[in-house]
Amino acid sequence: MASTGDEPAVEEPAVGATGAAVDAPEPADPDPPPATTRPDGDMFAADVALRAVLTLDEPIDMAVAPGDDLVWIAERAGRVSRVDLERGAVVETILDIGAETRATGERGLLGIAVTDRWLYANFTDLAGDTRVDAFERDGTGLSGHRRTILFQAQPYSNHNGGDLAIGPDGFLYVAFGDGGSGGDPLDAGQDPTTWLGAVLRIQPTPDAAEPYAVPADNPFAAGQDRAGLPEIFLTGVRNPWRFSFDRATGDLWIADVGQNAYEEVTVLLAANGGGLGANLGWRLREGLHYFTGDEPPDHADPVWEYSQDDGCSVTGGYVYRGSAIDDLYGAYVFGDYCTSRLWAVQISRGEVEFRELGAEVLGGSLASFGEDADGELYALSLNGTVARIVPR
Repeated sequence: MASTGDEPAVEEPAVGATGAAVDAPEPADPDPPPATTRPDGDMFAADVALRAVLTLDEPIDMAVAPGDDLVWIAERAGRVSRVDLERGAVVETILDIGAETRATGERGLLGIAVTDRWLYANFTDLAGDTRVDAFERDGTGLSGHRRTILFQAQPYSNHNGGDLAIGPDGFLYVAFGDGGSGGDPLDAGQDPTTWLGAVLRIQPTPDAAEPYAVPADNPFAAGQDRAGLPEIFLTGVRNPWRFSFDRATGDLWIADVGQNAYEEVTVLLAANGGGLGANLGWRLREGLHYFTGDEPPDHADPVWEYSQDDGCSVTGGYVYRGSAIDDLYGAYVFGDYCTSRLWAVQISRGEVEFRELGAEVLGGSLASFGEDADGELYALSLNGTVARIVPR
């Protein structure tokens, strides 16, 4: 979600505990993948439609819960519910932290991720600061046991990031925006001594003395030769509004909201390290373009950008791995919050293929996408609609 309005400055936020190191597989190549030239034109065929499944109160994220046949959907006001997508019905609400957050502006419950033991929720508290809490699962519900894993003071009300995902390596990835206002006044995107403007990678340990451990191969972890906070996986993001892993390849896709000119999508190939230590460029670069400076070291260019003539705030999605839309298989589906237009990009033989998918979310406010256990995709709108993406 986009916002660039100026707000009063506050003190630089403090950062939480660092945690102990844990081992992780050695990446194939620590360098980010080379940039791919943006082509013109549509190069693969796929037309889709949106079929409304159910209506909720500002649905903002969706996750598959291991061991549960139903999906879990988060609403921005603070609820997480088990949802039967086939019947289009809420089966039960399993979490309600509405008294602990305010769903205003870019705040509220912003993201969830689920493992076989824990539900992780990323939300802004009543003071506007970010918390990532772990809630212990008990069957298809929660046990009542809870622990704060991460805390980050927020200097402004916008650019909170908020997305969570469990990576192919089993670690928890956490996206933080640059702290807000406009133009990154704290230069957080290029500052590895703050979590702001970065994606973190940690191993939560809610039952241990410390709430998490740090993967040993994180670029700033103990024993590495770079100075920075050990939890950081990559830097240089403005407000990463949704990232996901391709379930077939492990590639990491990140959609980053632009300032006033360009929205961008970046893919970090698993075969090249998956983005470990990458710098996506903000605030030196906006998309493929100069903003305040030259390309930083380890810079990863976006594979796709669009100007704000075509929208105002990118919403990232997923690589389609379902079976209902053959022509879409292997393509990354994403859209724009303001126009609610849906697009897809696919990398084929070193070229980027692009397609406008011919569907828009009715009422706008495209806030997120969801992927079910079968790889089928859903569009979530703050107007309340949860819609399945189906062949036209």
